Amino acid sequence: MSALTGVLYALLLAYLCGWYMGQWSGNFALLLFILTTVTFAYWLAERFHFLPARKAAAQALVDSDAKRRETLASQGIQRVDGDIEGARQTLLQQPWWLDWTAGLFPVILVVFLLRSFVVEPFKIPSGSMVPTLMVGDLILVNKFHYGIRLPVINKKIIANHDVQRGDVMVFRYPMNPEQDYIKRVIGIPGDEVSYQNQRLYINGQLAPVQPQGDFYDDSGSPRLYRPRFTEKLGEREHQILVEPKQGALFRPDANFPHLDQCNYTLEGVSCKVPAGHYFMMGDNRDNSRDSRYWGFVPDENIVGKAFLIWMNFGNLKRVGFFD
Repeated sequence: MSALTGVLYALLLAYLCGWYMGQWSGNFALLLFILTTVTFAYWLAERFHFLPARKAAAQALVDSDAKRRETLASQGIQRVDGDIEGARQTLLQQPWWLDWTAGLFPVILVVFLLRSFVVEPFKIPSGSMVPTLMVGDLILVNKFHYGIRLPVINKKIIANHDVQRGDVMVFRYPMNPEQDYIKRVIGIPGDEVSYQNQRLYINGQLAPVQPQGDFYDDSGSPRLYRPRFTEKLGEREHQILVEPKQGALFRPDANFPHLDQCNYTLEGVSCKVPAGHYFMMGDNRDNSRDSRYWGFVPDENIVGKAFLIWMNFGNLKRVGFFD
């Protein structure tokens, strides 16, 4: 078993190194599931086989020593050298390959359950959600807000809250489901979303905006001051960045599903959100590749609702809840 465990650890190390060096794309959810399953198997083996075997061997040593002392006592020898306690503890000691598998199972199980059903941490890699989220923000995502989903396959088994316009949502990028994206929900199923001349319309109604002064945007290149606005979706408000002087000619990145529900013109793009899908946009409107380019996010791609910045090592004032 020690040799088998060594091989398994070598495979794990090779997988992680290849992932880190970009040789292949890793799947952390699947890896965590496999680690939980393997360590659970070791834990069962330890609980019902290896531990009883070690206890039996230790008890056999104690019984043998007691019998030896009894035999010597019957011969009139009362003082017997030798203390077997050290040997007994050695027999009971867990070998390294069980300590680093069965011993880690409770910790890995807790991490697996928390990450799969409660919260999951993410790091903001780009400036598409500025000014709401900055590059380097470490955020938490509520995994059960929209419902309970099975790990790895992401199939919803228990429904919870419906997705609302204005939610900041993490999802699997439709063009490459192995990547996680974060954007704001702009359109829900049945909505007519139109982004024309840098103004947002939902079901024919203009989303109100109010200027909030300039914002220093250092998320892209060049770094510059951009006009900041407060945008209102229903009763919910959030901040966006829009550069009025920068026009945008939107073209689809590919022939995405339900492309026929979108109409692209020189002024912008209009889309009818199909059932079971959502239209997503970044708050940094002129620095975001989103549903305007690659289409709708299906419900099965939802990861969870982002709600908290738990750390930003460059700016501790960023820590807190956001909407």
